[in-house]
Amino acid sequence: MTKTHSVIGWDIGGVHLKAARAENGRIVDAVQIAAPLRGGLDRLVAAFAEAKARMQNADRHVVTMTGELADTFPSRAVGVQCLADIAARELAGAPVLLYAGPAGFVVPGDAVGHARAIASANWHASAALAAVKCGDGLFADIGSTTTDLIPLIDGGIAAVGYTDAERLTAGELVYTGLVRSFVMATAEAAPFRGAWTALVNENFATMADVHRLLGTLPAETDQMPTADGRDKTLGASRARLARMIGYDATDAGDADWTALAQWFAEAQLRRIADAAVLVLSRAPLAPGAPVISAGAGGSIVAELARRLHRDCVAFDTLLDVDPQMRAAANQCAPAAALALLGCEAFAANAM
Repeated sequence: MTKTHSVIGWDIGGVHLKAARAENGRIVDAVQIAAPLRGGLDRLVAAFAEAKARMQNADRHVVTMTGELADTFPSRAVGVQCLADIAARELAGAPVLLYAGPAGFVVPGDAVGHARAIASANWHASAALAAVKCGDGLFADIGSTTTDLIPLIDGGIAAVGYTDAERLTAGELVYTGLVRSFVMATAEAAPFRGAWTALVNENFATMADVHRLLGTLPAETDQMPTADGRDKTLGASRARLARMIGYDATDAGDADWTALAQWFAEAQLRRIADAAVLVLSRAPLAPGAPVISAGAGGSIVAELARRLHRDCVAFDTLLDVDPQMRAAANQCAPAAALALLGCEAFAANAM
């Protein structure tokens, strides 16, 4: 009987913990659990316990992160070491390795020496796997908070940036996402009743309200509290969005607030599209190379691909994955990619 080799990929974000289990190179489970680091590290520990109960034991654990950027930590290097220590402790019982991008996998004890390569490297895992599977394309992962736009050429990553700072400058990282992005950061003014209306610079609403009103917010993605702590209903979202331009929801009809939400969604998409055009302006991507869609914002990526006149390919279709886990694997793309990369390295005795 062939032995089952199991690897669990972990992605420790600033607000979510994601995990994906691979067995012999096939994704069989994936899950996202809310674990906002700003409230302290206890929630992350609890999320590990919840995820471990579902994922069960494995031969190896491989870990990536973006949570080191949280203001919980005094610096990114301290964050890397702290999250590495938590992962090593909570996943004890099987070898734990950290993903350090081009440097490969390193043990948690070496986290400090590889902090720059480990920090926010989850995009690199997803893009590396997509490059191997697809060859050429624009990898676009829209999550709850950020958007990654990574050119892939000849089976490799053709990004010019690696760190968050470098990628922000290059347009390869855009700080806008489906859930947590503040509406006030999307634009300075919005069209309403025939005039450009300045926005209130308060966190009265997030893009989750926008996408909730438009029906483009996947339920499994909507794990964070609302801006005002009230309900996640259409009526409550209209009220929050109305406050962004100094109104109450009763001052206009539902259709008016839906139209405003459509405009904010368009403003968000234009920002992403501008970054994509910037990235493509320096990447010699063939006209037939597709946009590879990952993350919760699949509908946004599909429209982005249409505007770029390119086909759109879902990341999960590039993977060997249990059909029931396709949506989860796509949403947890870095964890799924890391689990599969870990399986390949494990099979090659590189781990």
